[in-house]
Amino acid sequence: MSDNNKINNRLIAFETLLEILEHGQFSHIYLKAVLDKYAYLDKNERAFITRLVNGTVERMLQLDFIIDSVSKTKAKKMKPVIRTIMRMGAYEIFYMDSVPDSATCNEYVKLAKKKGFTGLSGFVNGVLRNISRQKKEIKFTDLCTKYSMPQWIVDKWSDEYGTEQTEKILNGFFTNQDLCIRVNLCKISRDDLADRLKARGISIRKCDTISSALYISDYDSLGAIPEFKEGLFYVQDYSSQLVANMADIKPDDEIIDVCAAPGGKALHCAELASEGHVTARDLTDAKVALINENISRTAAGNITAERWDATEFDQNGENKYDVVIADLPCSGLGIIRKKPDIKYNQTEESLAELAQLQKQILDVVCRYVKAGGTLCYSTCTINKSENEIQVENFLQSHKEFKIKEMKQLFPNEEHDGFFICVMKKN
Repeated sequence: MSDNNKINNRLIAFETLLEILEHGQFSHIYLKAVLDKYAYLDKNERAFITRLVNGTVERMLQLDFIIDSVSKTKAKKMKPVIRTIMRMGAYEIFYMDSVPDSATCNEYVKLAKKKGFTGLSGFVNGVLRNISRQKKEIKFTDLCTKYSMPQWIVDKWSDEYGTEQTEKILNGFFTNQDLCIRVNLCKISRDDLADRLKARGISIRKCDTISSALYISDYDSLGAIPEFKEGLFYVQDYSSQLVANMADIKPDDEIIDVCAAPGGKALHCAELASEGHVTARDLTDAKVALINENISRTAAGNITAERWDATEFDQNGENKYDVVIADLPCSGLGIIRKKPDIKYNQTEESLAELAQLQKQILDVVCRYVKAGGTLCYSTCTINKSENEIQVENFLQSHKEFKIKEMKQLFPNEEHDGFFICVMKKN
């Protein structure tokens, strides 16, 4: 990558970060759109942009601490453009070694001038060079700063899981994780798909505990993999694949997934219930269109998608289903690695509101479970009020259900943070 290209790539990363950190765009959605727009860039250039954007977002609190350690003007008081430039520069100096620090400082001075802040270019230069000089002396002594996690979340998890487990959770978000995919076993065996992907230069690792799961790395983009277009696999985290496995689906089961978009769990259920049927519902036309797009790509024949508000009771569904999949709206604190801005956007109040919504939906959808059937409740969060306490409260008011199996997964190199509770109806 030439220096000139790096300037352009930094500019792309800067404009992306400004939208995410200052204008509230969702990082995973906005970055994907940017990478799609610049699909003509080579693999290394897009990897550079991705790392710089994601790294700056996930380390934002720590980067502000670094900036504040050496600058009289604190990060919060800086103009948004300068603050974004400073965060990017600090991230590169601390976590990227593709160019010397002096060259990095120069590039961000140029970027400040390019964005119309020539008058502050000396300030940018001074602060970034101070960061470079002092980086070995700057220490992160508390979990909030060390792992760039809001203090209220650190406090909450420390109360619920203890300090040692909290640090393991926080560290888990910074472990590298290969992309987990679910093989479409209706179309191809896992071994055959692995061989085809290996022949394309893609690195493969088989999951030991889920027969449909593979981990892949060293690929350019999903859209460029013919096997993805053919519907031979679906991107789905290990923990998400575990839902259908734990639900113990039988070949002729009638199943409903009440909050199904984008459709991964519903499609997995449809594969396991080869002689049954899956109804996949979600709230909006856009979400239903997303489910239908994935149904079409994977050519699943025993699943239908429809729009339905999960908080509204459907009389036609009462006592109808062998399995109800309730993967409900949640705070998403288990998937911070994939959506790093989530930790800055949630509040204790929003968690309480989500727990109330989950209760409301569970009270409705549990009525769809036939006698002897299964209710599988799941979230992609780490928060007892949305998980264990939610289940406990549900069972107190629905005595006909009993827990069959319950798991809280914490993030590591194999999977995201996730909660699953399988309940049987007497």
